[in-house]
Amino acid sequence: MDRCCDMRGFLSFLVLWLIGKKPMSGDDLRKELERRKGQKPSPGTIYPVLKSLQEYGWIEEIKDKGKVKKYRLTKSGEKELKDSTRKFVSIFCDMEGEFRKAK
Repeated sequence: MDRCCDMRGFLSFLVLWLIGKKPMSGDDLRKELERRKGQKPSPGTIYPVLKSLQEYGWIEEIKDKGKVKKYRLTKSGEKELKDSTRKFVSIFCDMEGEFRKAK
């Protein structure tokens, strides 16, 4: 399965999800991931993911004020995000209860 969110890794899913909230640049994504995870991913981590998502047709480039390249979801990307979120929830929806029990 060559889909972005085959759940072998979550970076593609997370990037797609963040871009689904609002158009973001690679640097915006790096900063947001640092805020959430405490560590900023390198450009060598983020930009290949963006390239891959773009090759699948799930995101497209837009120019923000003519200088900054940002990315937004395409219609196909919106569908992929819905499908992937549904799959994510079906796999992990019961983990919160298990996590609370383990404390």
